[in-house]
Amino acid sequence: MKKHINIKNKLIPIVFQISLLIIWQIVVDGNIVERYMLPSPKDILTTLFEILPTIKQHIYITLREAMIGFSIAIVLALILAILMDSIKVIRKAIYPILVVSQTIPIIALAPLFAMWFGYGTLPKVIVVVLVCFFPIVISLMDGLDSVDKDMVNLLKSMGANKLQIFRAVKFPASLVNFFSGLRIAATYSIMGAVIGEWLGGSEGLGIYMLRVKKAYALDKVFVVILIIVVLSMALFGLLFMIQYLLMPWERNTDIVHNGKKKSV
Repeated sequence: MKKHINIKNKLIPIVFQISLLIIWQIVVDGNIVERYMLPSPKDILTTLFEILPTIKQHIYITLREAMIGFSIAIVLALILAILMDSIKVIRKAIYPILVVSQTIPIIALAPLFAMWFGYGTLPKVIVVVLVCFFPIVISLMDGLDSVDKDMVNLLKSMGANKLQIFRAVKFPASLVNFFSGLRIAATYSIMGAVIGEWLGGSEGLGIYMLRVKKAYALDKVFVVILIIVVLSMALFGLLFMIQYLLMPWERNTDIVHNGKKKSV
């Protein structure tokens, strides 16, 4: 019975998305919307295979920028989260700045980075770092705050220092939150690289998108959007698999929900 419910839950979104694509195709084929204004899914896939050999270099450039920025964001988020968790003064001083920083539009900062650091890889990487850093550090901080206080006090009574407590209790207990932040940041990383490319550069999916947009080749614009979505979802899935491998205790666990145990 449970297996049937799980299959049904997985089929519902798949069937719904396929239905949307079929309706989209029918709307375009029936000339309800002109093809030059909205290419059909079939047109987009055909164009994808036609231009894939010429767009591979752009994909590589964008993916490289996203991965470098994402990696730097993870390291910085870990360092800052540890400092904020260990030293309360640092947390009180920096936390408001982190929140305020997210109110500043990245699209407004990117041109400044191009002016300061040129039109190479560096300004794109900085944009990716800024986009990815916040969800990682906030998720990790929430995870560290949710650690069982009695367990921490027990280790303190046994003479454990802050680093030992962090390694043995706090970080393992916060891994679920940490990976949640990583998955969110991973989907933002490709977008951040594209935004950085919009405002200066010679290669990348963002540059290619601007070129085909100015040429009114909307089918190619949709191809770039499709590639961005696929890359983002691939990174999301990869992190989900890494979490699955690194956290075996989270597999097939029973949780109490509304007074009843439920398998997840």
